[in-house]
Amino acid sequence: MPRKECAVTEAEVRRLVQEWYDALDRHDPVEKVIPFLATEGLVMEFPEGTLNGIEDFRKWYDTVTHRFFDEIHELKSVDVTPTGPGRADVRVVVNWQATIWDAPAPKSTWLGFDATQTWSVTAEDGAPRILTYVVEDLAPMPGSASL
Repeated sequence: MPRKECAVTEAEVRRLVQEWYDALDRHDPVEKVIPFLATEGLVMEFPEGTLNGIEDFRKWYDTVTHRFFDEIHELKSVDVTPTGPGRADVRVVVNWQATIWDAPAPKSTWLGFDATQTWSVTAEDGAPRILTYVVEDLAPMPGSASL
């Protein structure tokens, strides 16, 4: 079945960005997170590697939801640039804080970073979806452990 294309408005993209981070903070089940992503052509670049497609995302998501806890993503800026019908580029700066525990350490460790990201968003099935997602920079907050 062909995908339904639609316009991508700035408000819809901003809502996508906020809902994405809300879902990550809650550690929503992967099946509730996948609808934020394009079904074809998905590429996500993280400091730990590049993901290609939904199956790579599933594996990554399982790893990070078992590694990081008490996550908080606070948006600092979202800049949306329409690039054509049903497409937009997005520059996101988000403050990400989490804790991790590495056995047998006696205590957990706090992480805090400002992450600068670029996304491309495409319209699919009547809604904006993340097509590309690149973490360009992770600037540590004072006192943060390293990844």
